[in-house]
Amino acid sequence: MHLMKKKTFGPVQAVQLGYSPIGPPIMSVYFYYLNGLLIDTGQHHMQLHALDAIGDLPVRQILLTHHHEDHSGNAAAFQKKTGAPVRGHALTASKLKKGYRIRLYQHLIWGRTAPVGMATLDTPIQSDPYVLEPVETPGHSKDHVVFLEKNFGWLFSGDLYIGERIKFFRSDEDLDAQIHSLQKVMRLDFDTLFCAHNPCPKNGKRHLSRKLNYLVTLKQEVMVLHQKGYSVKEIIRRLDPGTDRRVKWITMGNASFAHMVRSALKSVS
Repeated sequence: MHLMKKKTFGPVQAVQLGYSPIGPPIMSVYFYYLNGLLIDTGQHHMQLHALDAIGDLPVRQILLTHHHEDHSGNAAAFQKKTGAPVRGHALTASKLKKGYRIRLYQHLIWGRTAPVGMATLDTPIQSDPYVLEPVETPGHSKDHVVFLEKNFGWLFSGDLYIGERIKFFRSDEDLDAQIHSLQKVMRLDFDTLFCAHNPCPKNGKRHLSRKLNYLVTLKQEVMVLHQKGYSVKEIIRRLDPGTDRRVKWITMGNASFAHMVRSALKSVS
C-alpha cells in the first residue's frame, strides 16, 4: 500500500509518505520543502511519489537530519534530478558515501538508501528570507541534527520528537544523549515543530517538553529500581507497558521498550 499526501503550513510544504508491502503503513514519514530547501527526502520505496510531489519546484539544497533510511532514502535521486548538493552531519556524510547495511525489516518497510556524496554543515543555511541554523542533537542517532529558523519560530526536528511518550528505542539509541539534546533544544526559541513523523504546527515546544519530562521520569524510575537491587530483567518486567509487542516482533527485537531501560542503565554499568 502506498500513501502520499501534501500539506501546507504557510510557506512550508510538507509531503507525507507511507509504504507497506501488506496492509496500511505502520509509520508515515514527512519531508519538507521551503523556498528551494529540501529537509529530508523520505523512504526509497516511495521514490517516485517523492519526486512527483516536488515536481518542478526549484531545489537548491538538500538537508538531512540524519542518515536513517526513511530520511535519506531519496537523497541521491533528488540530487540526480536537481543537481542540488546534499548536506548533513559529517557522520551522515561518512555513512552515505558508500552506503550502509540495514536489517531485513528496514528493507521491507523503507528500502535502502543509495550512496550519495555530501557536504557537511558548517554554517547556517540561507534562502532569503529564511535562515536555518543546524543544531547537533545526538541520541536517536549519533549524527542527528535539527534545523532552527528562529525568526519564524520553526524547528525542523527530524526524529527528535516523534511523540510525547515513545514506546520503544532502537538498540543503538542513547537515552542520556536524547535527554541532553532535548534540554539543549528547549533553550531555543520556536513554536512550530516540523517533526518527520508527527508535525506540531502549534505548541511544539510544549510537546517536546512533555517528551523530555517523560524520559527524565523513566530514567529516574529505572534508577530507583536499580538502587533497590533489581536486575535488568526485573526492571524491564516491572516497567514494561506492553505496547511495543508488534514493533518488537516486526523488527526482530531491534526496537523495544527494553532497549530504553538498558540505555538508562548504561551510565551505571
